[in-house]
Amino acid sequence: MTNNLDALLTALYVHLDDDVIPSTDQPRRPGRPRLLTDAELVCVAVAQVLLRCDDDRLRLMDGTPVRCGASRTTVNRSQMGELAAYGRDISHHAFYWGAELILITTAEGTVCAFSLASPKELDERKQALHLLHVQPPATGPTPIVCDKGFAGAQTERAAAELGYLLIRPVRHDEPQPPAKVFPAWLRQRIEAIIWTLKNQLGLERHAARTTEGLWSRTCQRILALNAAIWHNWQIGAPVKRSLVAYDH
Repeated sequence: MTNNLDALLTALYVHLDDDVIPSTDQPRRPGRPRLLTDAELVCVAVAQVLLRCDDDRLRLMDGTPVRCGASRTTVNRSQMGELAAYGRDISHHAFYWGAELILITTAEGTVCAFSLASPKELDERKQALHLLHVQPPATGPTPIVCDKGFAGAQTERAAAELGYLLIRPVRHDEPQPPAKVFPAWLRQRIEAIIWTLKNQLGLERHAARTTEGLWSRTCQRILALNAAIWHNWQIGAPVKRSLVAYDH
């Protein structure tokens, strides 16, 4: 097998058509025959992102803003009132209007769980705990590397009750730092995964105008990322999260 876009899409289509779709309950769809099968539609969605045709209308955890507007007029006219709100981007010391995306990934970049939420309704810690509860990223006790934004005795206790050990950098105001060695290189890796989603796969330019549109575009980017990593595992590529072979 080779690591190019044609090989990825062929392998993905065969896997979906032979293994994934037959194992699910398919609803009855009366009416005209479909122009695309489910497997073909998924492959088209993956190809669209990897080809950058995005002008269409152990675990790591981190959050990132998904900006949805840059003017008061956009906010007033938006149809994303249920999801988008004003929040603060601590990394860039700036306020934004949009949604907060929380990701939980493997060390190689595969997204295991994710959620979009209003930064006004849920802060990062509450959103992360809700995600761990409704979308368990792993079975059994699992360490999760995160940043200082998820610090807090109550948060760590709640995560431990769900079977997850939060590993994070030491805060300056902690009298006794946790007896854990923080793997800083893993923090850099999830930042790279977020950069891939937002820049290389175009989530920063999602152009969504509705809540449903933002969800579908976010799912499309995550699907493309996971499909590329899955194919890299199938062919034994040395860098599993590299998308260079598929989008150039």
